[in-house]
Amino acid sequence: MIDDLWGRNTPSLFWFCQLDPPQDVWLEAIRKATPVLGLSYQDSDIETILQLALGEAQFGANHWQLSQAKRLYYLVKPLLPRVAVDLLKTLNSRFADDAFSLGWPIEGRYPKFQWEVMKHLLMITGLPSVKYRHIWPEGLKFSFVLTHDIETGEGQAFVREIADLEEELGFRSSFNFVPERYPLDLGLMQELHARGFEIGVHGLKHDGKLFRSRDAFMQRAGRINDYLKEFNAVGFRAPLMHRNPDWMQALEVDYDLSFFDTDPYEPVPGGCMSIWPFWIGHFIELPYTLVQDSTLRMVLGEKTPRLWLEKLDFIEQYSGMALVNTHPDYLKEQVLLKIYIDFLKTVKEMDDYWHALPRDVARWWRMRAGTPNEELSQRIILGKVVLENNHIIIS
Repeated sequence: MIDDLWGRNTPSLFWFCQLDPPQDVWLEAIRKATPVLGLSYQDSDIETILQLALGEAQFGANHWQLSQAKRLYYLVKPLLPRVAVDLLKTLNSRFADDAFSLGWPIEGRYPKFQWEVMKHLLMITGLPSVKYRHIWPEGLKFSFVLTHDIETGEGQAFVREIADLEEELGFRSSFNFVPERYPLDLGLMQELHARGFEIGVHGLKHDGKLFRSRDAFMQRAGRINDYLKEFNAVGFRAPLMHRNPDWMQALEVDYDLSFFDTDPYEPVPGGCMSIWPFWIGHFIELPYTLVQDSTLRMVLGEKTPRLWLEKLDFIEQYSGMALVNTHPDYLKEQVLLKIYIDFLKTVKEMDDYWHALPRDVARWWRMRAGTPNEELSQRIILGKVVLENNHIIIS
């Protein structure tokens, strides 16, 4: 296992300034920016700050452990009819956001922290501006990523229809299959590969037991790694967004999709507060930053993509990553499908964004963090951060 899971996410390694100031200047800028986070820890120790935010340590030492009640629920869930499962989700959601400590659906403190660090860096050094390695290829404003989790055989049967409508609108997405829950349509997977979509692995059985103990996880991780190779996949998402960043280092993946910036409705609520990719040990984390389709429709009762589009405006403001997770199992419902189609049509009319598959975003984040090679040099743009009226403007 890797001792330091978060150390590659410092502000200096986020901005990649062309003229990198000394470390003590970065630390002073971080110290001055830390109050923006509103965390109980108000110091300049960036390692602790990253653990509290990206590592969700602000939620306590046992954050990743399911309660006894939730463990019992996953034991009996296979015996419950779908209507009962949906009812329990709805009842749980009524109390979910009462004690939630993050903003939702927009949690803006970590993005503002990165901007504040840069502001104070310029103020300390007396520089009016500084060039930085732009966050996205060709200097595009934000990235746009579509992902799907296929929970059942019925959902798998609806995948081709989703792929068809996305392709018609000029989009591609990743489809994450559960290896040992339903008979896999290998022909469908091959077709998706050939059409430019991506295949990922979604747990092992989708039974809520993947993280019941470290030993149990390690046993299943070996089989998950085998399926990753079999599917020619480099990405993973845990069912139900159960997660443990330390245990997950056993997964042989380039990227993971099991975290989110903020969400009070998940079985393990919380959030990493980040609207960008970040490192967790050896892999890149791509958190979902737009509310899941099941929450949007079944919990909140939305009939339009309003919440997705409002969050997208915020993400664009901070050059973030708009990553949405939907489910073919739920998109069969006509109202939700229309919401999704209307959302895609609206985004299609926007410009200056990078639409990419998860594997390409993860690859870009690795390349951006390394020494520029010929390919990277052709795509990277040196942007400029300007200090103006006590605010920073990036271009």
